[in-house]
This record gives sequence, C-alpha cells and structure tokens, in this order.
Amino acid sequence: MGALDGIRVLDLSRVLGGPYCTQMLADHGAEIIKVEPPQGDETRGWGPPFNAGLSAYFSGANRNKRSIAIDIGKPEGQAIILRLLETADVLVHNFKAGALEKWGLGYEAVLKDRFPRLILAHVTGFGADGPLGGFPGYDAVVQAMTGLMSINGTPGAGPTRLGTPVVDISTGLIACNAVLAAIIERFRSGLGQAIEVPLYDCALSVMHPQAANALMSGKVPVATGNGHPNIVPYDMFETRTGKLYLAIGNNGQFAKLCEVLDLPDVPTDPRFADNAARLAHRAEITAILTAKLAELDAQVLEPRLLKAGVPAGVVRNVNEALAHPHTAHRGMVVTIGNYQGTGIPALFSRTPGAVRLAPPRFAQHSRVLLQDAGYSDDQIDTLTGRGVVLEEKPS
Repeated sequence: MGALDGIRVLDLSRVLGGPYCTQMLADHGAEIIKVEPPQGDETRGWGPPFNAGLSAYFSGANRNKRSIAIDIGKPEGQAIILRLLETADVLVHNFKAGALEKWGLGYEAVLKDRFPRLILAHVTGFGADGPLGGFPGYDAVVQAMTGLMSINGTPGAGPTRLGTPVVDISTGLIACNAVLAAIIERFRSGLGQAIEVPLYDCALSVMHPQAANALMSGKVPVATGNGHPNIVPYDMFETRTGKLYLAIGNNGQFAKLCEVLDLPDVPTDPRFADNAARLAHRAEITAILTAKLAELDAQVLEPRLLKAGVPAGVVRNVNEALAHPHTAHRGMVVTIGNYQGTGIPALFSRTPGAVRLAPPRFAQHSRVLLQDAGYSDDQIDTLTGRGVVLEEKPS
C-alpha cells in the first residue's frame, strides 16, 4: 500500500508533462485512469524503439495506469467523464484553454459545484491569459523562448537545446507537487481547487542560477559549456582514459583535490585562494588541472576522489549508467514482463512506492473501467458501437 493509496486520478493528459505528473502519483499508490482520445496518446507512435507495440517514449511516462479511450467530443463521452469524476479526487489535463468549457466540463461552470472536493490540474503552454495566453506549448520552443537554450552549449556552438525535455519534465514535477499540496490543503478546508501549471512559467522557475544572476547583476548570462557560471573548478576534464567531471563547491574540497592530484602549491597560490579568486583566474586553474588530469586514469581517480570527499564522476553514456552496479543496488532499473523502466527515486520506510502495472495497451481497460463505473455490458456495447468508447485502436 503506497502513500497515496485511496487517491483516484482521472488523467486526460497526453505527451509528457501531464503523464509524467500522474506516473509519479501512480508510483506511490494513486489509482490512475488514463483517458485517451480515439487516436490515442500521440507518443504511442513516437518511435522506434518499440516493444510489444509500445513505444519507449510512451512507456517511460505511463506505467501503473489503466487506459480507456473515449471520444469526449460526443455528449455520451462527456457523460462518461462526469460519471468517472464522481469517484475521482484529481483531474489532470493539458487541453487548450476553453476546451473543457466547450464540452460542458468547465471547472467554474460545472465541475466546481458538482464536485466540490475535486482538484483540477491544468498543464498549459503559456497559461490562459497574457500576451502568449492560450498558445500551445512545446518543450523545445519554450526552451528557446525562456532563455534555457541561450545558456546551454558552448559560446562557439550557440544556443543549444537541452538533451532531455527538461521543460516538460520539470512541469510534471511541479504539477505533481502542486496536486499533493492541494490534497493536503483539502484536509483543512474540505474543498478542491483548480491549479494552472504552464510550461513557460516552469521553465523560467528552474533556470537557476542564471535567472538569479541576471536579476541581481543586470548582466546577460552566457553559455559556459560544461563549466559553471559561478563556481571554479566545476567542469569536465579529459584524462588519459576518458572524461571526468569535477564539481568543487568549497575551499576544503579544492584543497583535497589538489592533495589527491599531488599539486601541493596550488591551494596556497593567491590566484586560487577562494572561489572568487579562482573565478577571476578560471583560465589559469583550468590549464593546471587539464595538464595534470591528462596523465591520469578516470576510472581510478573517481573512487579516490570520492573517498577524499571531492565531488567527481566519470562521464558515462546512458547505457553505461543504467548498467552500473550502483544503479542495480539502488533498484533504479525495474522490469515487468517485456517492460523495463527507471525505478522510483524516493524511498519511503513504511509505504514504499512500487511499479505494479506495465504501461497499458491502447484502451486496454475500457470495458472493465466502465463496468467498475456501473455500466452494463449492453450499455458498453452500445457505447463502443457508436464510437464513443473504443476497445482497440481504429485501423
């Protein structure tokens, strides 16, 4: 029994931000009913790779859920949503502003009074109003618009997209936190509420320390490659056997680094006495470390530095990281049948999360979910016959 056992979530979201939010809720015990349109969540087709008909992209954000396909544009489909909301605590969606209202499912007009304890989380691109209000949002476009691309990459390469969809994922994390906060507040008030979580706002909020630097100094942050804008040495270095990253956060760590690397005179050099001095002399300390590390073995250095209290790590590719013994020890790769995914990073002592269900096939649970909601088999047959509910993807 997970920490969120007993919480029921109706998930009308697609792609990544909303599904990532609801997967985290599901991992900790919430029951998630994933409602897909007749054409399905578009990420089902975002591949290869595919396994047993499921794309890796869809699988990465949709485990521990049951799937039903409903045409919400039809009145009978809207009635099903209202029936399912009778037992739901949370509704998550990422439709454009005004879509629920068009279907007679608006929060203020209908849901707020009919389901006063309902928490509605709306993942949007830019919010419902303002100069960009109502426009659809896409991770890479929002990265470009909020300055995230401008601080990523190298000065020579120019603005570069972050390799992971950091805007969608951070939006999912923030939406999950917001839902949990609203659930806690409901214990006090007995009431639900509507939550808006725009990708644009979330992207700006995670741009640290560059946004804080810009607001304090007035200077335009620039891309620093693998280096840190505020801390030195905090960068990637080539060794004799591969790349090593150093993240030196204080003078004690810097002294220990120099001790392990046999550079006894460097910590007492006035140019490197503290972080401000090292930042002013970034090129000089980088040159000293580059020359020394080029002689050494990254695999040997990593454990030596870590044992000395120096933050350092070999730069691994994704497959190497997933196969690392510590990854296995932490249970950070899980398997259910044909499904493999990353594990649950938050470990609870009494109510641990669990991966219980592999990502669902399209409309896999349509019939059983309608039966649970009180529909008879004859009613379900009628709904499927009219195309209101689907049990398989249209050919």
